[in-house]
Amino acid sequence: MTGKEDAAQTRDTSQRRAIRAAFLKADRPLDPPQVLELAQHEKSGLGIATVYRNIKMLLEEGWLTPVELPGANTHYEVAGKAHHHHFHCRGCGKVYELMACLPHVQDLAPRGFRVTGHEVTLYGDCSKCAAA
Repeated sequence: MTGKEDAAQTRDTSQRRAIRAAFLKADRPLDPPQVLELAQHEKSGLGIATVYRNIKMLLEEGWLTPVELPGANTHYEVAGKAHHHHFHCRGCGKVYELMACLPHVQDLAPRGFRVTGHEVTLYGDCSKCAAA
């Protein structure tokens, strides 16, 4: 990578600040269209291509981490959080963090198996969708 390309990736632009602010304000995993919607409040004229480009750079910097959900767009969240799981609302599509973990996950595996990691996603309706 040239010095110019490296500088472009680490440059703090108003678009990047708006995208970071969207993640911090939401405090939950977001997919790119959700990032665009929230970041446009801080930076009008922001486009989806700019959101995708900045998400890629924020992933490379280690500021974001992907959240993969079966049957859904990849969501992203601020990196460095403690181990946690997610709740995916079937009504509005939003993803929320669950700051708890199942106890004794190893006990769920068949005898003789060794668990080396796990992901748990709960599905249902968030409080707003459940009330509607």
